[in-house]
Amino acid sequence: MNDGQDIETTRDRSASGIIDVVVVNWNSGNDLTRCLASLARNSNAGLVAQIVTVDNGSRDGSAVEPAEYPVPLLIDRAGRNLGFAAAANRGAARGDAPYILFLNPDTVVHDGALAAALGGFGPGIGLVGLRQLDASGRARRSCSRFPTPLAFWLRALGLDRLPGFADYAPFMPEPPQGQSRRVDQLMGACLLLRRDLFTALGGFDERFFLYFEDVDLALRARRGGSSSWFEAAGTVTHRGGGSSRQVPARRLCLSLASRLAYAHKHFSRLGFFSVALCTLLVEPWTRLVFAVARRGPGAAFDVMAGYALLLFPGAARP
Repeated sequence: MNDGQDIETTRDRSASGIIDVVVVNWNSGNDLTRCLASLARNSNAGLVAQIVTVDNGSRDGSAVEPAEYPVPLLIDRAGRNLGFAAAANRGAARGDAPYILFLNPDTVVHDGALAAALGGFGPGIGLVGLRQLDASGRARRSCSRFPTPLAFWLRALGLDRLPGFADYAPFMPEPPQGQSRRVDQLMGACLLLRRDLFTALGGFDERFFLYFEDVDLALRARRGGSSSWFEAAGTVTHRGGGSSRQVPARRLCLSLASRLAYAHKHFSRLGFFSVALCTLLVEPWTRLVFAVARRGPGAAFDVMAGYALLLFPGAARP
């Protein structure tokens, strides 16, 4: 694959579409096919101006364009793994529609979801996310609080999901059915925002190779006066994990590295050192205990390998 080689399967942009969809692909296999099909087969298709799939050097054949596709589709072959933030910025730059939807390849967009998302925009709202279900149809956590040093300590100690600590943990419980509301941050698997806001923010911070780029974006938007909105009227199925399931140790490493980068960028010096302490000295032991308890002794290897890779950042990027 040549760096920057593009393939358009449909040359003409949609006359009525107002949303550019950006999907970052890295060895997503059939997940990507199902995701693209969900955008084309229902009422969402009329709102889509084009779909840009940025391929981060996939080797599983998932970067092959469909023979026929009813929605304008552009495949941007990066030729290597740029990470999510850089690839998403690259994809966003390929369009000019007034809204941008960042969508994970392991999602399926339900009928009417995009119209519901657009309906979530109002005064002061710059980002909109939808209700997410897992593959079994159960509600997934779709929104979150902005993390604090205390929240990371609760995570490190394995206390973040206990009822007594729920108000301090970053993850928010699933709101009652039909309850749309302002939230701190939306899960980046399905994130719709105004292009002018995305441009004003300078896009995703590319220092985040994977994870926390959506948290950082939402926080910067909030500080600039634009809030995030959870829209319960629209739904997507999100399998979760996606292609990162293929590399569990690297996934853990990248998550921890991005957490430290977020803390360094947004917390005080004391807050950052507190997060570094719990991440590097406390949490490894908690993760080992939970990994063995849930998946057996073999799971401990992924935890140890993930922390080992954290010490060598250059080796952690798949």
